[in-house]
Amino acid sequence: MSNIDLLGFAAAFCTTISFVPQALKVLKTRDTAALSLAMYAIFTFGVALWLCYGLFRRDPAMIAANCVTIALATCILSIKIYNEYFAKSR
Repeated sequence: MSNIDLLGFAAAFCTTISFVPQALKVLKTRDTAALSLAMYAIFTFGVALWLCYGLFRRDPAMIAANCVTIALATCILSIKIYNEYFAKSR
């Protein structure tokens, strides 16, 4: 593995792991009031695009990081959508 690959994996690890505390907090508390629905929707779509890009480039660091990030972001986005549109109607 080259130094460039190591750099890519280090960057991917840092940006992906940064979502873990937010995801754990949302999963634990279900509180998404302070989160922007538009931001998370756009962000999740952007991560999906980065994943596609990584797949086309066959870049393992991009693929791994974006698979994990899209899973975390989708969890947060799903809870946010539920809270915004379905929980209030009860």
